Amino acid sequence: MSKVLEGLKPEKVFYYFEEISKIPRCSGKEKQISDYLYNFAKSRDLEVIQDEHLNIIIKKPASKGYENAPTVMLQGHMDMVCEKNEGLDHDFDKDPIKLRIMDGCIYASDTTLGADNGIAVAYALSVLDSELQHPALEVLITTDEEKGMTGANNIDGSLFKSKYLLNLDSEEEGVFTSGCAGGSEINFKIPVKRQNSKDNAFKISVKGLSGGHSGTDIHKEKGNANKILGRILYDLIDDVELASIEGGSKTNAIPRESNAIITINNFDKVNEKIDKWNEILKNEYAFTDPSITVTLTDLNKEVFPLGKEIYRKTAALINLIPVGVLSRSTAIELVISSNNLGVITTDEKYITLFNHPRSSVVTLLTKNFIPAMKQLAYQIGVEYEIGSYYPGWEYAKESKIRDICIEVYRDMFNKEPVVGAIHAGLECGLLMDKIPGLDAISMGPDAYDAHSPNEHVSIKSVGNIYNLLCEILKKIK
Repeated sequence: MSKVLEGLKPEKVFYYFEEISKIPRCSGKEKQISDYLYNFAKSRDLEVIQDEHLNIIIKKPASKGYENAPTVMLQGHMDMVCEKNEGLDHDFDKDPIKLRIMDGCIYASDTTLGADNGIAVAYALSVLDSELQHPALEVLITTDEEKGMTGANNIDGSLFKSKYLLNLDSEEEGVFTSGCAGGSEINFKIPVKRQNSKDNAFKISVKGLSGGHSGTDIHKEKGNANKILGRILYDLIDDVELASIEGGSKTNAIPRESNAIITINNFDKVNEKIDKWNEILKNEYAFTDPSITVTLTDLNKEVFPLGKEIYRKTAALINLIPVGVLSRSTAIELVISSNNLGVITTDEKYITLFNHPRSSVVTLLTKNFIPAMKQLAYQIGVEYEIGSYYPGWEYAKESKIRDICIEVYRDMFNKEPVVGAIHAGLECGLLMDKIPGLDAISMGPDAYDAHSPNEHVSIKSVGNIYNLLCEILKKIK
């Protein structure tokens, strides 16, 4: 089988990225990739630990002359968000990611690429498989980062001696991230009860949206397919009955598609309204999601609709849940808090709405957003579940590793890097809680449209950041 990335520099980085792209690694299904990393270390006589959560820890001794340098942790996550375009025949549990190169970037073919965070894994393996000069290394590759940071949350901090943490899960060259948001989950559950009579089924589909990361892209005003469908369902509430609703696939991805199964009282009237909605949405999302489309399809089968009260509660919840940016910093360009209604599902018992709120100020979640959502659930008369909170990462006034990174970057590129915080969640906060005194920074190459099938990463930037990483490790003595 031909290698798409063969010949790209640095060769080892792209070799390992292509190798891990062949291995299934959706969040929660990391056994194969975890075993690959374990066997990689064993085959090179490196100390390796695979814990019960499939996290991998690989330790490499210091190079000659670096024996007294502080130990450094290189860290990323092995799982990826598995999204694909509608209608694509791709099984993430067994099919490799099909890589392609276009305009100086690596893409997948109608699926997410997995550069988030496969590039970090490739960086770490390349460093471990090299003769570079470096301090003692502890490489930590965690599991299930994308769904809830389960791996990092369950790591045993006593296994580490690291003083510095180089997290490799950022997505902009020339930017050193020194703080991030924390987050939680809140899910609403509407009990399902069906009517006794069947009727002919139609499907309303909202599709063609660009989607994106619910942290780093939340400020870009991208359309949320679930929220848009909620608006349409409310408009049709006197003309149709609702049988089910499904939208999105990951709580941390802005949903690109959403569908509802309905029965129709007056087809011509409903079809006319759908045409109108296409006009409205094409205008509203002309700049962010110009390909948005609403379709109405006859399914040629009968279904049992839900009662009108369930319909009303569902539409009300979708439309009243705040989504997008909730607050911004008045000091710097940074989103402080947000929410993403990422997934809606229907099963035999419940319609469930899955939300992923984020904030760099914990009280804006625990004392503001979540209490407001509890009140909303009470007023509408539905059940709710609150997920555990993962901590943010507060910007440190002083940071030795940050100073080193800035100095090396200046020397290599003859310009100043940007240092700041992001609204996305990184594992740094969790690890710093578990390993006392850990000093952290996060960096990464230029990567775009994470969590969507348009995800891509700059080939040149991947090389720049790897060379930067190598120079930073040489500097730590």
